[in-house]
Amino acid sequence: ANLALRRRCWSHDENTILNAQSNMANCLDDLGRCDEALELQREIYASRLALDGKSNEGTLIAALNLIVSFTNALRLSEAKRMLREQLPIATRVLGKDHDVTLSLQRNVVIGLLRDEKSTRQETLQAEKLAKDMLVRLR
Repeated sequence: ANLALRRRCWSHDENTILNAQSNMANCLDDLGRCDEALELQREIYASRLALDGKSNEGTLIAALNLIVSFTNALRLSEAKRMLREQLPIATRVLGKDHDVTLSLQRNVVIGLLRDEKSTRQETLQAEKLAKDMLVRLR
């Protein structure tokens, strides 16, 4: 209902529509409807990329949401691939202490530790990232 209202009243404001869709996708993820959430997060990310470019906070948040959906759907190799692309961009654009950058780092750690195919080197990298995050969060 919220999305329909936003489309009717603010159809000219793409950001409002994308935010409503993102909220809906997050709810689908919370309900365990991971495939539907993943499909919607892909669409949102593609729209943000086209609208704002890759070096934009909104696009990075959409990427983060897509990564979370990949992780929830246990598509860990896709999550890790995208994290490796997005983390350097977030660090450059937002800085290493920004919430989005830290959330991306946290998801790298989660992805590396949850993936049974992670190498010992990747596990050590996850440990190093986690320690670095803890220091910066203090």
